Amino acid sequence: MSFNGEPHSYTRFNLTQNMEGDNSQVEMKLPSEMDEEVGGNGVGDHLNHNSNRQPSVAQKLGRKPKNLCFMAAATLLIFIIGYLIGYLVHHKKDMAPTCETSQDPIIDLFDHETGAAPLMDWDDVKKLLAQKLAAAKFEPVFSDFSSADHRAGSPGDNSLAKKVLNKFKEYSMKTWTDEHFVKVQDAPASGSNRFAFKNGRSERPEGFLSYSGNGTVTGAILYAFYGQERDFKLLREKSINLTDRVMLVRAGRISFAEKVANAAKVGASAVLIFKDSIGDSTLLYGHVHMGSGDPYTPGFPSFNHTQFPPVQSSGLPKILAQTITADMAKNILRQLGGQNAPPAWTAFNKLGDESDVIVVEINNILTEKKINNVFGVIKGFVDADRYVVIGAQRDAWGAGFAASTVGTSVLAELARSISDMVKNDGFKPRRSIVFASWSAGEYGSVGATEWLEGYLSSLSMKAFSYISLDKVVTGQMKFKASASPLMHGLIEGTMKELNSPNKAETLFSRFVKHNFENDVLEPFKLDDAAFPFLAFSGIPSVSFGFTSGISDYMYSGTTLDTRQNLNMVTSNQVTQLAEMATRFAGHIVLRLVHDHLLRLDVMKYNNIIRSEVVKINSKVNAVKAMKLLPKSLTVKWLISASGSFGHAASKLVEDIQNSDLEDIEMCRILNDRIMTVERNFLSPYVSPRESPFRHILLGSGPHTLKALSNHLEGLRTDHPDADADLFRNQFALATWTVQGCANSLAGNIWSLDNEI
Repeated sequence: MSFNGEPHSYTRFNLTQNMEGDNSQVEMKLPSEMDEEVGGNGVGDHLNHNSNRQPSVAQKLGRKPKNLCFMAAATLLIFIIGYLIGYLVHHKKDMAPTCETSQDPIIDLFDHETGAAPLMDWDDVKKLLAQKLAAAKFEPVFSDFSSADHRAGSPGDNSLAKKVLNKFKEYSMKTWTDEHFVKVQDAPASGSNRFAFKNGRSERPEGFLSYSGNGTVTGAILYAFYGQERDFKLLREKSINLTDRVMLVRAGRISFAEKVANAAKVGASAVLIFKDSIGDSTLLYGHVHMGSGDPYTPGFPSFNHTQFPPVQSSGLPKILAQTITADMAKNILRQLGGQNAPPAWTAFNKLGDESDVIVVEINNILTEKKINNVFGVIKGFVDADRYVVIGAQRDAWGAGFAASTVGTSVLAELARSISDMVKNDGFKPRRSIVFASWSAGEYGSVGATEWLEGYLSSLSMKAFSYISLDKVVTGQMKFKASASPLMHGLIEGTMKELNSPNKAETLFSRFVKHNFENDVLEPFKLDDAAFPFLAFSGIPSVSFGFTSGISDYMYSGTTLDTRQNLNMVTSNQVTQLAEMATRFAGHIVLRLVHDHLLRLDVMKYNNIIRSEVVKINSKVNAVKAMKLLPKSLTVKWLISASGSFGHAASKLVEDIQNSDLEDIEMCRILNDRIMTVERNFLSPYVSPRESPFRHILLGSGPHTLKALSNHLEGLRTDHPDADADLFRNQFALATWTVQGCANSLAGNIWSLDNEI
């Protein structure tokens, strides 16, 4: 569906109310005063010319009553003529037809608004939101959005999409949908995937991993714990052959895709993944694409009119991958020979021998599915074309209560509450709020990523933040958040403002025992729905949630993710925790659209860059001492670029502190400078197809500062993949990316601090 403007529009000039919402009074100005406002155009210029060079009317005609009447009439006539001309010009401008030059709904939705909105006190805003929300209100919403079967593109998924759309319409929001045709891999419709260990009977697991390689392999099985890089390093140190082995690994700690990618790096032929924290026969589902979105349209959207030669994401694995039940895994582990496993790895004490042969066969099928993302918007009253996006995954492998139902319910309740604040309580957000319900999240944030790819050019300058509502309740013992460093201060401040579910203490005092960074913050995981917004699109993002604090949610990726099991791990506090999650997300959203300036801390990245530069400088000196890099190579320019960024960030903070908050255009300029920070950390020197997560500090790939540090370590240890010339090229490009960030942050070109 396309979408047009709201039935009403926000007019630039209001003749009945002033900025504070009070009744205006008509004030007649003298001609000279009007001249100053008009600035020398049309009638105003003519009046200014007469008042400067000609004797006044009173001087010419004297002070007689008749002449005074004539003077008053002439003045009134001039005023009326000027007003009519101004009105006709303005009216003509409003009525002029517009040319639609873009099919982009994000551009078409918002008209640039320069009028001011009354600023409601922040304490009043917080109280209003608290009044709208209650734990008891979530029960009927949970019922509305609960479904036993709503895989991406299924009738159940489409039914939920319609419910979300109807909710948004019920709240008088402007709505639209975004349709994509995506390719996903499912388990074979006829036949099955299978494996046979030591010529035993074939096992046919019903779970599957989307985007696995297909085919049949035969190899010796090897137990590799969680399949992390350090696990494979430990196996290598034991002089165990890893080539062509079938790796048996546990679920958890890192994503399925990372486990398979790590195994492929060491030459494995296949990976079997099991989860032993739940029932022995529980099926496990997931995907192994080392990226996000449709891997068959990398870097561009999967619209139905998209026609390109066959292409694949570089993140698709070439080896086989399959989930098996815990019972199947234990049967294999009991029969393994070979070396002893490290004591911390498992109760089973053997890793596997060359004689422990297994045959693995994968027959997944590639299918095309039509998916729909659903959107609603609350328009801003000042900068309507700047918006925060808040979204939740709608699909799931099974019931998906924690995976999708809770997040979708929080999204709907937040939309209801803020819409009601705008309609009935006089709250006027300065900027817009876009609510999004994504499909195909279980296949790797497909719906969200395809939307990002489809509207990247407009989103990069308009969307200033993304808030993910996925898995906001999976436990109750800890509160965790992954976020852009720009948002760390906002998260900490919000936790200090909000009471915890038991109302006796704040979120901060309950969950921060030692240090905010260590107790709350954690790095983004590859399969986090907010990660592509940050690392692919350069939009400051945050995901958060109440967790068990011990490990990942045990029912994730299974059909056991039900309300009953979530109640069990939260001590029946699901509704209270959902309300708390809604208030937390709501406070962040409202803070970002309430304040004159975006509450994003640009200085946070300064320390991160400096820390990375210090590491690189130390390692460069060490490798140069080994004569593995030329003496001419210097870190001086990277240090200079880091200094330029720090100077530009400090100057922006100074400009913010000295700004006039009533100057709407100045606030807009400052906010635009703040918004460029994250976006300019995306390396312009790598392809989104080859390296979609282009963020040089938080992304992944050879362009990142972390990769530079690792490359230096590889040179030092004589790793076969290390190459001095390749490092120098990556080093130069990373240096200029940091300098480019500094240049953009500085603002005007004459403000640059560039000595390169």
